[in-house]
Amino acid sequence: MAGDMKIISGSSSIALTQSICKLLNLKLTPVLLDTFSDGEIRVEVQETVRGDDIFIVQSICNPVNFNLMQTCLLMDALKRSSARRVLAVIPYYGYARQDRKVSPRAPISAKLVADFLCVAGMHRLITVDLHAGQIQGFFNVPVDNLFAASVALDYLREIPGDIVIVSPDAGGVERARAYAKRLSAGLAIIDKRRDQPNLASATHVIGDVEGKTAIVVDDIIDTAGTMVVAADVLLKYGAKEVIACATHPVLSGPALDRLQNSKFSKIFVSDTIPIGDKLDRCAKLQVFSIADLLAKAILNTHTESSVSELFV
Repeated sequence: MAGDMKIISGSSSIALTQSICKLLNLKLTPVLLDTFSDGEIRVEVQETVRGDDIFIVQSICNPVNFNLMQTCLLMDALKRSSARRVLAVIPYYGYARQDRKVSPRAPISAKLVADFLCVAGMHRLITVDLHAGQIQGFFNVPVDNLFAASVALDYLREIPGDIVIVSPDAGGVERARAYAKRLSAGLAIIDKRRDQPNLASATHVIGDVEGKTAIVVDDIIDTAGTMVVAADVLLKYGAKEVIACATHPVLSGPALDRLQNSKFSKIFVSDTIPIGDKLDRCAKLQVFSIADLLAKAILNTHTESSVSELFV
């Protein structure tokens, strides 16, 4: 017989976890999150979890290694406290872009991180918009890869006029096609050539964008180089307006300045990664919440109901 459902937050996702708890009418399970004087991470669960399903909500975002290690330690603490199942809700799975060998002596970091989490005691993973769907195969436990599109589309449908969905590169065509189908919109692709990490250039657009509102969709905005180039080339090819939509606002390095000074009129991002005061530095950012999506996935997982209904 299943025990109670309890939710714990790591340091990176406190606001999102509080929203999830409110939707599920649950109290956030108290945990001690601290560091020792030598910098080692200290965690301690502060109420009994014996026989319960415990969901840890934590994005592996900056500081990436700290949040990853804290997550693993929380799992170990729960496993040693006789929790029935330890389930990880990782809205943003860090290291996902390192999913293959890009040089002869490089690691496959996404696989190693998956091993860390499984060894630490994870029974199941709920995540959002993995950078590559096949990363699910790196885990030896069930993985539910949810799609933020189900939430983002509600905002994109409010955009007036003739729209076209744009993939910023060939690798994102499947994602852009899914958006275009749901919005009954056209599809375009930017032919992008990347010469080195975090530097991108674009040559031309495949598809008709002239006189239309072009919505560039991607899974991650990191340094924003790809997005800014996309906006410029779309306007060059006659787009009337350019809007961006991405699930994970990593926003590292020069990203905020680039986006604020870009040609985008709006930039939609989710709260898989906390934005904090970054909204003050880039007025174009608009955040949509995936709390309801995650709350439904958590509830269905606990009650052994179907989660596939959320994969839309």
